[in-house]
Amino acid sequence: MYPIVAKKCLNPTVTMMDIAAPLVARKAQAGQFIILRVDEDGERIPLTVAGYDRAAGTVRIIFQVVGATTEKLNHKQVGESIQDFVGPLGEPTHLAGLKKVCIVGGGVGCAIALPIAEALHAMGAEVHAIIGFRSRELLILEDEFRAVSDRLTVMTDDGSYGSRGTVTVPLQAALTAGEQYDEVIAIGPLIMMKFVVATTRPFGVKTTVSMNPIMVDGTGMCGGCRLTVGGKTRFACVDGPDFDGFEVDFDEAMARGSMYRDFERHAHEETCNLFQKEVR
Repeated sequence: MYPIVAKKCLNPTVTMMDIAAPLVARKAQAGQFIILRVDEDGERIPLTVAGYDRAAGTVRIIFQVVGATTEKLNHKQVGESIQDFVGPLGEPTHLAGLKKVCIVGGGVGCAIALPIAEALHAMGAEVHAIIGFRSRELLILEDEFRAVSDRLTVMTDDGSYGSRGTVTVPLQAALTAGEQYDEVIAIGPLIMMKFVVATTRPFGVKTTVSMNPIMVDGTGMCGGCRLTVGGKTRFACVDGPDFDGFEVDFDEAMARGSMYRDFERHAHEETCNLFQKEVR
């Protein structure tokens, strides 16, 4: 069992937790993920390592409440425990030699982008960060990004905070103005990463994307997280989660990612109803 030692609501649908998992904290690196089960009957879900404290032996996760399992996890409180917490899994983000990088994060994907920005900052690299949200109400981690960014741009779809528009607007402006990045790292919804890649491609800037498809075992055996990258099948859990954005078949990934949407929505509704009955 893995105790929850801290919990914080970041916005109405996103929660941050610190989990006591010393062995995972000892090895975790930016870009890797864990797989957890809330209870012994629960499903396995992957969550990216959003931070870690090796001295304290804790690992930070940030998750959006979208399905039955994240609903159950969100009802857990400090002092309670979760059943399983396995990792670190996947390849760390490769950052060696980078001097100037643009980090582009969208929504809860900013939780994945932040530790990468922090690692780059610690290396002495120049970090330009662009983070985007639908509205001010959904904004997360602004202060944390500001602390490790040489330049931070906040975008909202409705203009309720920062600048109005999508993350590709300031990215396009920076590249057009002549900014020379060693790499652009984009993490967020598939459609966002697809358009980030479309923005950087004409400039020939290396663009890395972090893929989080359906995943079950995290060891490459189930095949659930398969992607087409460069015309070949790759598995996000062992070959990724980072891939060359120019080679990812985003349309296929989006089609596969939507296969279980109705099922997950139904499971979420049933779980919510169950918790409501328990409260009564």
